[in-house]
Amino acid sequence: MNYTISKENEEIIMKLLHYFITDKNYNPVVLKGAQNEIWLENLDSEYKIIRIVSNYIHNDEQLNFDIFRTQQIMKSIKKKTLSFKVPTLSIFVNLGENVHINKQANFDYITCVNVKNIDDVVKNNQVLEVFPDIKKTLNYKEEGLSLFVKLTSEINKKTEKDALEAEAVFKPKKPSVTYALILINVLVFLAMYLFGNGSEDNLTLLRFGANNRTLVLQFHQYYRLLTSSFVHIGLLHLFVNMYSLFVIGSQIENFFGKIKYLFIYLGSAVFGSLLSICFSNSISAGASGAIFGLLGSMLYFGYHYRLFLGNTLYSQIIPVILLNLALGFLTTGIDNACHIGGLIGGIFISMICGLKYKSNKHERINGVVLSIIFLVFILYLLNNI
Repeated sequence: MNYTISKENEEIIMKLLHYFITDKNYNPVVLKGAQNEIWLENLDSEYKIIRIVSNYIHNDEQLNFDIFRTQQIMKSIKKKTLSFKVPTLSIFVNLGENVHINKQANFDYITCVNVKNIDDVVKNNQVLEVFPDIKKTLNYKEEGLSLFVKLTSEINKKTEKDALEAEAVFKPKKPSVTYALILINVLVFLAMYLFGNGSEDNLTLLRFGANNRTLVLQFHQYYRLLTSSFVHIGLLHLFVNMYSLFVIGSQIENFFGKIKYLFIYLGSAVFGSLLSICFSNSISAGASGAIFGLLGSMLYFGYHYRLFLGNTLYSQIIPVILLNLALGFLTTGIDNACHIGGLIGGIFISMICGLKYKSNKHERINGVVLSIIFLVFILYLLNNI
């Protein structure tokens, strides 16, 4: 009985890898202890995980164990990627004659396919349903060593391209816009003492652009929706917000670029101010609405790069958002409506801006539609106060 991989199977594996990596944008997943199998991921595809298994499986008991082990790994992937389900295509290239794979197909989002030659791939209905172009793509003029060199070269080029794209996104850059925003906030704070009665005087706050429902709606001073995000009440308020802006803003500026970052920041500030005056007619000020918008933007970014930031997403970003919102509900004097408006606005505006290498036109259009719906909802609230 032959337990080794034949040259034909090696060729099948190389062709499948080439197709999924270069044509379908799957990326290799490194798993500890995984031997004789290759895991690929594309969280935007119908099959989020592709497994190419070359390990010899000679009976149903071994296949059941393989499926059980796959399920355990999928649980970890679901947790890391915040996914409710992870449809997986397991392609077996070295099954024994005594294995009845049809009994295991489509078990708990795992579709199992037995492949002994290329025809088994291009004629399999479960594969063709999701990858209808695979039949045409797997036909090559080259054979033998020439084919191996061609496939290896193109896979390496695609992998190198993906690495360069990831480096371009994550490579640290000078957060000059964040520095400028912090400087403006500090200068406005100092100006309230130099040209007014300080940052805790109501008249001074209003003169420097603090938010207030009556002034915005009845006197049409709409500029306050934006200027209020540069006004702070007390030194502690300024310090906390500027520290948060430095930490979070530097990352969003790095990930999205300076222009998109500024658009997200200012747009989130306006959404936060709008929702704020829906629930309060007091004087409100501060950059927290815009900062919550940046947290929403980080949430959006983390979702798209959840294989890179999966642990950070659910262990740091989401808990920070929930903790701050909880504090806002439990503590008096905190404008939680502004926080929620900024958070939601930040997510939708980030969708409009999109992420380089990740977002598409359809997703950006969805961002525009959702932003308009959210704006109409806020205006409805304002008209029914």
